Amino acid sequence: MYDEYFDDVICPEYRALHYSTTNREGYREYKSRAYLCKSCPTRGICTESSRCEKTVMRHIWQDYVEMAEHVRYMPVYKELYRLRKEKIERVFADAKEKHGMRYTQYRGLAQVTNWVKLKFAAMNLKKLATWKWNDRHPAPDGGKRSRLRENTPDISLLFPPVFLFSNRKPALA
Repeated sequence: MYDEYFDDVICPEYRALHYSTTNREGYREYKSRAYLCKSCPTRGICTESSRCEKTVMRHIWQDYVEMAEHVRYMPVYKELYRLRKEKIERVFADAKEKHGMRYTQYRGLAQVTNWVKLKFAAMNLKKLATWKWNDRHPAPDGGKRSRLRENTPDISLLFPPVFLFSNRKPALA
């Protein structure tokens, strides 16, 4: 069990396994003290090490993974996740079907990236024009034309303008 106040892992006998190092894969290693584990009654459960040392690895982003798991089951976020298929998945389906993004004619990461950015920029401009039109021209019954806008938060443009055009020159294939 992890104790974030002391940044230690607690063993079944309620002793602390102290931080040792962080490996290249991003896992923090917590190790027990050998002199404490030699006489431990639950050593057979914890470790089979001949050095009587228990090692526990915990990823550096584990706190955020646990937070995301916790938030995922909250009722408000369950509702937002349910609407994902109507909002976000639809964007990629439209890109594939209506904007020719099933295949690319370009080769190389830089050229394909620029092509995708231009496609999504065009889709964002189309979406923005539709929003502006619907705000200025109400529906015949006097209400808004949007179906889901009242109950769902607005999903902003897919790419912020900063990422649309970088200063890097595209690579030639």
